[in-house]
Amino acid sequence: MGINELDLKQDPACSAKGLSNYLWRDHPDENKWADCVHCGMCLESCPTYEQTGQEQHSPRGRVHLIKSVAEGKLEVNEFFSDPVFACLDCRACTTACPANVDVGGLIEEARGQIRQAMPLKGWQGAVSKFVLKGIFPHPNRLNAAGSLLKFYQKSGMQKAVRKTGLIKIMPDHLVQMEAVMPEVQEPVRKKYKNEQVLKAKGKSKAEVALLTGCVMDVMFSDINEATINVLRRNGNDVIIPQNQTCCGALHVHAGDRETGRMLAKQNIEAFRDADKVIVNAAGCGCMLKEYSELFREEPEMHDKAVEFSKKVEDISKYLHETGYEKPKGEIKTRITYHDACHLAHGQNVRQEPRDILLDIPGVEMVHMPNSDRCCGSAGIYNITNPEMADAVLESKMQNVPGDVEMISMGNPGCMLQMAMGVQKYGRNQKIVHTVQLLDWAYQKEDGKERV
Repeated sequence: MGINELDLKQDPACSAKGLSNYLWRDHPDENKWADCVHCGMCLESCPTYEQTGQEQHSPRGRVHLIKSVAEGKLEVNEFFSDPVFACLDCRACTTACPANVDVGGLIEEARGQIRQAMPLKGWQGAVSKFVLKGIFPHPNRLNAAGSLLKFYQKSGMQKAVRKTGLIKIMPDHLVQMEAVMPEVQEPVRKKYKNEQVLKAKGKSKAEVALLTGCVMDVMFSDINEATINVLRRNGNDVIIPQNQTCCGALHVHAGDRETGRMLAKQNIEAFRDADKVIVNAAGCGCMLKEYSELFREEPEMHDKAVEFSKKVEDISKYLHETGYEKPKGEIKTRITYHDACHLAHGQNVRQEPRDILLDIPGVEMVHMPNSDRCCGSAGIYNITNPEMADAVLESKMQNVPGDVEMISMGNPGCMLQMAMGVQKYGRNQKIVHTVQLLDWAYQKEDGKERV
């Protein structure tokens, strides 16, 4: 169905009477859709259009819907909400677009309007409020949640739940996620809370601050530890600001831009004195770089956000640009690389992690076709839209070479999703973060076996 065939009038609420424009602040920016000519160059890049073949689930279809609401041709209702929230926000369409239309930005702004017009109710509203507002913005509560997960894993409860079949009372996608949950360790933010500066090993050449993240520090603290080790190994003093908080990506993706702004203000203040803010999670890095989008109507904060975003750098790009010691420790493995969407499409970081992997002795890189295609994680999309996420994951796994031992990437959500894919489709690849492998190579060089 072509864009001109998209029948907006099929929705009974959409009539000449009672049509509405966006009613709240921070509405979709018309400058973002102005250059869209509906050429269709984005269609092949879109995972949801690939799965459905439906125009409203394509980038140009969603842009058309967002514009139609602004022009009063369509109301903010389920007909509008469903395709907007079905988007993975992977940004592949912007990479494919000749005019560089910021579809991801429009989607997030539209979700903000939808959630004010149509707030989640019932159990969905309660769970969203409890998790996104009650836990993620509060580090102590996050640590407590991590401690509960650790107790679940270490106490024998996990084995009992699996053995008795109690695990099956959960939805299938959560059962799959529980099966690949990494071993919870002590968060580095808690571990180093009394350390003002973690000094470089050898001569210091720079001082950087590390965003520890939420999920990253609770479930992947070993990757944070590896990041600290690699930074220090390469002459960086590392600071871990204790007043930092969640980046706000999950909140903005869910349409809660007000909480996103609150968290952004806190992080901008927390990292105020930092020269560089190093991030090892693609989604977090992309969010931090786009803080200014949350403050279009607050000039003073907008300027602060712009300056803050200039400091933000993915760990692989930072190492690549500042120079890093090439490891001598050999890791014999065949490996392929998955481009996390918010690293490749969101931050245009593609070659840097590959170069790091190729500099590790013994590593043989195998190309993954469509390596920058979304895996279906997309924040918590694999929880809110499990069927579409599974379909996208299946497509992704078909492109993973069968003769590799490891799959490397730079985002925790992708790591969980790809681990589920490996398990579901009977693969045996190990899922690793790029910086982890570099740290292991350094450790092997120093006589410590890690792989």
